[in-house]
Amino acid sequence: MTGAAAARPMEMWISAFLDAQAAERDAAVNTRLAYGRDLKDFAGYLQHRGLHFADAPREAVEDYLVRLDADGLSKATRARRLASIRQMYRFAHEEGWRADNPAIRLSGPGKEKRLPMTLSKAEIEALIAAARETGKTEADRLRATCLIELLYATGMRVSELVSLPVAAGRGDPRMLLVRGKGGKERLVPLSQPARAALRAWLVARDAAEEEARAKAARRGTGRPPAPSRALFPARGAAGHLTRQGFFVALKDMAIRAGLNPAKVTPHVLRHAFATHLLEGGADLRAIQMMLGHADLATTEIYTHVLDDRLKALVLGHHPLAEDD
Repeated sequence: MTGAAAARPMEMWISAFLDAQAAERDAAVNTRLAYGRDLKDFAGYLQHRGLHFADAPREAVEDYLVRLDADGLSKATRARRLASIRQMYRFAHEEGWRADNPAIRLSGPGKEKRLPMTLSKAEIEALIAAARETGKTEADRLRATCLIELLYATGMRVSELVSLPVAAGRGDPRMLLVRGKGGKERLVPLSQPARAALRAWLVARDAAEEEARAKAARRGTGRPPAPSRALFPARGAAGHLTRQGFFVALKDMAIRAGLNPAKVTPHVLRHAFATHLLEGGADLRAIQMMLGHADLATTEIYTHVLDDRLKALVLGHHPLAEDD
């Protein structure tokens, strides 16, 4: 726990978490309202006990769930409250506001764990093909393709993707240095298609910047614009493409690909990256490192993809296996 985190009112924690849910996971309004109600109730419980989100131990979360049971709340409601708390603490942990997630290993009241939504390999291919046709100009289309290829090749969070410095992409790198939440850095390998898309986008990006400087020089209106430090520059205050801007572009790509736009979010692409790697035999700890998960338990949810493969392996090779 950092002093700055403890100094933030719990209402600010909730607000920041809900903003991230809207921007990164396309959480519906009703979902965010439910998260907000659940977390405000939990915050009230902690405040009554003289605690804060930043210092509440696992026992406080357990006691809260016991109280909900005593109050007669249904299993579904209690499971949802725990899920809200777990997601909020996961966000706080990734932001560096807490060193742990006190709710991550708590068992819910019998509700089945939902597996993360993902996309098939065919759907990913359709999305990449659509990206090549998304945009009014060739540069727009190259940027869209680069964004999708990088996201699927690395499993980055959308905030990490849009804020990449242009220096990270120079020199045709085989590994991309990603700066994650809490300032933590990690190296992620780049696939050949991602490297090709990155090279093509850099050519178009640099040409656009050079053209802007040449126009300013011809007009003689003052100093030419300084080169952008962002891989995906934009005119906004951040100086780079925003999460919301990428989200809107992604929906357009999904529609062009014939996919349900409600199913296609940056976080779903992150799930697809992890799921497809695990299907291909990648080590779970390697996936943990590439995703930037501090706790392996967060990554273990992807092991559901092994079920069918392991079943087929046993039935095909075990000496006592019999055909049905």
